[in-house]
Amino acid sequence: MSGVRVALFVTCLVDGLFPDVGKATVTLLERLGHEVVVPRGQTCCGQMHVNTGYARQAVPIIRNHVEAFADADVVVTPSGSCAGSIRHQHADVAAEHGGRRLAAAAEEVAGKTYELSEFLVDVLGVTDVGAYFPHRVTYHPTCHSLRILRVGDRPLRLLREVRGIDLVELPSADTCCGFGGTFALKNADTSTAMLADKMTNIVGTGARVVTAGDASCLMHIGGGLSRLRAGVRPVHLAQVLASTAAAPMAVAVR
Repeated sequence: MSGVRVALFVTCLVDGLFPDVGKATVTLLERLGHEVVVPRGQTCCGQMHVNTGYARQAVPIIRNHVEAFADADVVVTPSGSCAGSIRHQHADVAAEHGGRRLAAAAEEVAGKTYELSEFLVDVLGVTDVGAYFPHRVTYHPTCHSLRILRVGDRPLRLLREVRGIDLVELPSADTCCGFGGTFALKNADTSTAMLADKMTNIVGTGARVVTAGDASCLMHIGGGLSRLRAGVRPVHLAQVLASTAAAPMAVAVR
């Protein structure tokens, strides 16, 4: 498929803390021949409000999201977590607290929203995106992408086609990293123990890079690895796929 006009949902975390992930997503999609627009009215998806019990307070955020992306042909986001919220929370929350009209509009936007790997594999029908990333990499499937979106092996299918990559399997890959948004704040001891197990498995692979489809989980994992001085760098899937032989991404391992 060619010539798709893609509306990028950047996500608030990427916009505020990891802008290179958003830039990499644009670079990748444009390299594949698609136009990328970034609706200026977008903000947060409201996931953290809904997940912590403030569903009614999330309604204005959902309304804003629907208005920002109402005219989009297709919406792509480099976040399984946010895509999961849009597809599995927005319409239900709107129906309960915002009215039928908003619920219908939210359902329409949800129906054209994709996590990045879903869009590449299912909509564009590609697994080889022309990437080059000559590093030893292990992949962490985030909980929302794995269990809510059910992206399955799509990210791995993309990674296996990357030239130069040494992709190694992560033991107990489907276990949570312990982030879970506010879970890490409210249940710090449990979160830390889960993170410790995840880091042990990552370091044990000998990988120099851990990748995932969510900046939030990579932030959590990366913080722990940095404190350990483990020599493993977190790199978002979009950044791996955006890297080419002509424009390689430098990986300075801490």
